[in-house]
Amino acid sequence: MPTSVSPSHAPVTVLGLGPMGRSLAGAFLAAGHPTTVWNRTPGRGSGLVERGAVEAGSAAEAIGASPLVVVCVLDYDAVHAVLEPHADALKGRTLVNLTADTPDRARATAAWARAHGITYLDGAIMVPTHLVGTPSCLVLHSGPAEAYAAHRATLAAVGGTSVHLGEDPGRAAAFDVALLDVFWTAMTGIVHAFTLAGAEGVAARDLAPYARGVVELLPHFVGTFAEQIDTGSHPPEGSNLRSAAAIMAHVREAATARGIDASVITAAHEVALRGMAAGYAEDSYSRVVEVNRG
Repeated sequence: MPTSVSPSHAPVTVLGLGPMGRSLAGAFLAAGHPTTVWNRTPGRGSGLVERGAVEAGSAAEAIGASPLVVVCVLDYDAVHAVLEPHADALKGRTLVNLTADTPDRARATAAWARAHGITYLDGAIMVPTHLVGTPSCLVLHSGPAEAYAAHRATLAAVGGTSVHLGEDPGRAAAFDVALLDVFWTAMTGIVHAFTLAGAEGVAARDLAPYARGVVELLPHFVGTFAEQIDTGSHPPEGSNLRSAAAIMAHVREAATARGIDASVITAAHEVALRGMAAGYAEDSYSRVVEVNRG
């Protein structure tokens, strides 16, 4: 009998069987890892059991089944509610927390883990559930590099690209909240645009091809603004903060005239106006980073 387990078949435990937790467990199973699952509400693991998972009767039993424990629940309050009663069982194991929350909470959870002899990696899954286990999946990790290296082969089962961002346990969450800021601010703008167009008798499907064209302009500005912000130089590129504020004022007026909630564009417009008041009117829109910083 072998005295050690091949990394490609190392056991793993998944705590939390919401949509993302089930997707993670399914990816580990598909990659050939013996997978133990547990959820506070019984019965969530039935489909996974049919695929070969073991559904533990308790969190302690699930933790004891594997040297690598992955937790993915609603937030860090739920993480601590699940884990704190079982700190002794987790001692000496590696805990990978793929729950979304804030950087400070990630650091606080890492400190709790260290105090209990638990090796801790924080992580962020940057794709929807249906892409977990596929080449399109992106997972960001932070925490001890040695721990990440030790379990990298198992974590690779989640698919796609796995990146270790550094030793600071809050770094993955910092990337996560910033990237979610991009996504949900953009999603809010898209839905608002369809609302505004609809109020003017324009069907969403008729606007959609043009909206895609606008979205395709954004990658250029991501790179340009990143360079300007990191260098502290904000030359206008064909447009400045003054013109951006004027355009926002038109959108705000049109929405208000149709009785549409204009709170998001109003907030953006007021940030631009504060930038102008601070003397940035002739600079690139990237200069509002100074306003955001307060």
